[in-house]
Amino acid sequence: MDESLLVYEEKMGKAISHLKTDLAATRAGRANPAVLDRLTVNYYGTPSRISQIASVSVADARVLIIQPWDKAALKDIEKAIQASDIGINPTNDGQMLRIVFPQLTEERRRDLVKDIKKMGEDAKVAIRSVRREAMDAFKAQRKTSDITEDDQKMLEAELQKLTDSQIKDVDEVIRGKEDEIMGK
Repeated sequence: MDESLLVYEEKMGKAISHLKTDLAATRAGRANPAVLDRLTVNYYGTPSRISQIASVSVADARVLIIQPWDKAALKDIEKAIQASDIGINPTNDGQMLRIVFPQLTEERRRDLVKDIKKMGEDAKVAIRSVRREAMDAFKAQRKTSDITEDDQKMLEAELQKLTDSQIKDVDEVIRGKEDEIMGK
């Protein structure tokens, strides 16, 4: 692969890794510590991630246990979870928090699949945007005679193959998450 394409491949890869991060934080009816990754707790005046101030573990398929290292942070963690968009209230026993993920209804599963497909489309748009940026760069190089017309066509063909491959990867990631949510 041409060196000038590596930059664009990296940018496209970032779109896919961003998608995977977003999907990991999507609640799929299973206990997954990644749903807490975006939450911050005001810990002694400093916004901190829950994973930085507590141990987060999966007790069973639908239960997360959060055990703060400093018991004084328990109430703050509980408030942060309640204020979040997770939609689950934790149970506080004075030592730790338990988050029980309810079984998803069929309607909720379908809504989640719609959200996931939208995330996939957003990733595809980002990948296509990188392709457009690369095409513009190749045209500019052609205008300044940095590359020949044949080189430009060859780069554009390789770029299209790369784009198609990345789009296919997005589809596979989305299909996998969809299967997970629908219980296939």
